[in-house]
Amino acid sequence: MSDIFAPEGGWRVRLLDHSAPSEAREIETIAGFPTLMQANEFARRYVRDQIERCRAAGADRRAVLEAWAAFGEDAEVLDAGPAGWRSEAELGDFVDQPADAEACDWRALDPRRDEDAEDDPEA
Repeated sequence: MSDIFAPEGGWRVRLLDHSAPSEAREIETIAGFPTLMQANEFARRYVRDQIERCRAAGADRRAVLEAWAAFGEDAEVLDAGPAGWRSEAELGDFVDQPADAEACDWRALDPRRDEDAEDDPEA
């Protein structure tokens, strides 16, 4: 799949809540990513941030993973097929290696940020 063939309205990322019942797991779908690369990186950073939020001081690998699986949120890139980022591809690395702030900064890639700037002429 290529960015040239982005779905109308851009690529979309669905956020899922592990703590919700299976029929209500979807938190929201964020649309408007101009490239698949940006959608993938947003999803990656979002999950990375969720892992860090579930990381308690002194927690071992298993405790962090269990906390994320019970209380964290996941992200998936829609309509990207095998080119879309999936959390299971890097989850082990995320749990094993704490992240810095940049690796968790999904907000910098959020297309809604651009909409907010357009709405606020002083932004």
